[in-house]
Amino acid sequence: MTDPEEIWIPLVDEPIGSIVAQIQAGHAEIAKLVDTPQRLLAFKTFAYIRVGIVLGELLLENDIEPYNGSDTWIDKLLGNPDFKARVVEEVRRVAEEVARDTDADEAPLGPDEAARQRFRDFARRQLES
Repeated sequence: MTDPEEIWIPLVDEPIGSIVAQIQAGHAEIAKLVDTPQRLLAFKTFAYIRVGIVLGELLLENDIEPYNGSDTWIDKLLGNPDFKARVVEEVRRVAEEVARDTDADEAPLGPDEAARQRFRDFARRQLES
């Protein structure tokens, strides 16, 4: 299996990444559903997208006060318990969907050995020239 450090994809995830991480940390059942590197990668990818969509929908559906230098629009939305519950539920749904995809656990996370060898050969040729 590939080491998790080899599969890390840097994501621009603020503030959505922080929101997803806080929800995941606060709900042990979510962490149990995404307990493999493959599932965690899929979970983060789709959770970030879907939380962003939910927050965008909430912003469009609700009037919030203009920015006054304190709370961001996301902070204001998540200050509403109903809106926060909607975001938490979306994260939970993503985790459940990822956990149901048992084929994902079998898929390799990185390049196969042939691709690695092609890269080594390419790098060797570049260094020699």
